[in-house]
Amino acid sequence: MGVLITQTEKKMNKMVVLAAAIAMTVAFGSCKSKQSAYRQAYEQAKEREIAQAEDKDMETRPIVSKPATNVQIRQEKLSAYSGEDASRLDRFSVVVGSFRNATNARSLKERLESEGYTPILAENEQGMLRVIVASFPSREEAIAAREAVKERYAPNFQDAWLLERAN
Repeated sequence: MGVLITQTEKKMNKMVVLAAAIAMTVAFGSCKSKQSAYRQAYEQAKEREIAQAEDKDMETRPIVSKPATNVQIRQEKLSAYSGEDASRLDRFSVVVGSFRNATNARSLKERLESEGYTPILAENEQGMLRVIVASFPSREEAIAAREAVKERYAPNFQDAWLLERAN
């Protein structure tokens, strides 16, 4: 006993299989996550992790400018990033951002420029880009500027820190 399939049934079966294949392709294609979104989130998380790890590794020393205030100043060899004016880097700087990715550093710099600051990008020996919002020859001026930045941008930049140029 054989099963006879008519020409019409063969065509119908082909159409059903083709329609199912198209539907599956569309369904699976639209459910696929966007790789660029994952990559961006991964890079941001990785930068935070690197910055936190570096913060623990860096030498810090407490500086007391007022009896009630304990200010830590990190010391690093620092140079102006390409295209930046090295003459604007003094001994003590107020750092509001630290990045491995130059695009992120430039983005923060542009945001600060739009708000009236004249930030500068500097690079340390490990290749970290520091977004410096102000730089001063004296420790006291840098401490006062850091506090002003923290007040102006509250609740942002509460983790602004001081950097002493070692070179």
